[in-house]
Amino acid sequence: MEAFAAALPPVGALMGLDLGTKTIGVAVSDGMRSVATPLETVKRVKFTADAARLKAIAEGRAITGIVLGLPRNMDGSEGPRSQSTRAFARNLAGVLPLPIAFWDERLSTVAAERALLEADTSRARRKEVIDHVAASYILQGVLDRLAHLRQAQ
Repeated sequence: MEAFAAALPPVGALMGLDLGTKTIGVAVSDGMRSVATPLETVKRVKFTADAARLKAIAEGRAITGIVLGLPRNMDGSEGPRSQSTRAFARNLAGVLPLPIAFWDERLSTVAAERALLEADTSRARRKEVIDHVAASYILQGVLDRLAHLRQAQ
């Protein structure tokens, strides 16, 4: 995370992604990097279309860095889904030349589901928004870590 922080400009919004096999949850931060907000869920088609949508979001919101949730196994090891996420990041870097970081997403969907249940969200609505709410949990974790790194300096 230190290398990611060093590669970022002092201010500017970040984009968080929760990469699934069928969808990509997208969240964005404010320019001061204090709050993550769920934005949308992109239905995956093929990489070029997915990347074009992410690029449009990034350019429209002046994004300065990207965070991808890394789906580790509960024991901390990386499996096929982690490898797929890393491959997606490599390909995305060719389309969007921004700093990219990974964040352990093991419990982000669980936390998002719990928050939506507490908000008394209907099952249909939860299914609709769970991915971009999970992306906001991932991004908020990074924002909190970056704030901690800034305070430690």
